[in-house]
Amino acid sequence: MTHTIPDTPATRALKGHHIAFASYLYPYEDHGGAPFAARYLNLPEHAVIKTLVMENEAGKPLLVLMHGDRDVATKQLAVATGNRQIHPCKPDVAQKHTGYQVGGTSPFGTRKALPVFIERSILDLPLIYINGGKRGFLVALHPHDLVRALTPTPVSVAKTGA
Repeated sequence: MTHTIPDTPATRALKGHHIAFASYLYPYEDHGGAPFAARYLNLPEHAVIKTLVMENEAGKPLLVLMHGDRDVATKQLAVATGNRQIHPCKPDVAQKHTGYQVGGTSPFGTRKALPVFIERSILDLPLIYINGGKRGFLVALHPHDLVRALTPTPVSVAKTGA
């Protein structure tokens, strides 16, 4: 039994880095996010990693990789990244920076190279599930492979959801 792996800039980037990954497809749900994907695929929400597009006070974009069951403490992130302020990008701005539709943003294969920050505890997980560059498509890979491909900066900026 085979299923077609979507061909996206993210899957091409992963293959280009010789990174093994498993594909997980699910029906995309508006505003469902990591909790919906985790429930549908029966995965731990903590291991489903969100790719968040943020920008600093000067409008410079950056990516933040965060556990699906956590939020980003933006004040802590600003301090950790040497900025005065960090805030999420508007969806159209995020798409312009990454080339991906919001809800299908992957840290791999972005339109332009962006600085990547990763919640430190993600690196301790045995396997992570992260967007593969299309709504309703996750890829499973080892955190050390993500580090090899993206050289993200580890930060501790998680806060539990309200």
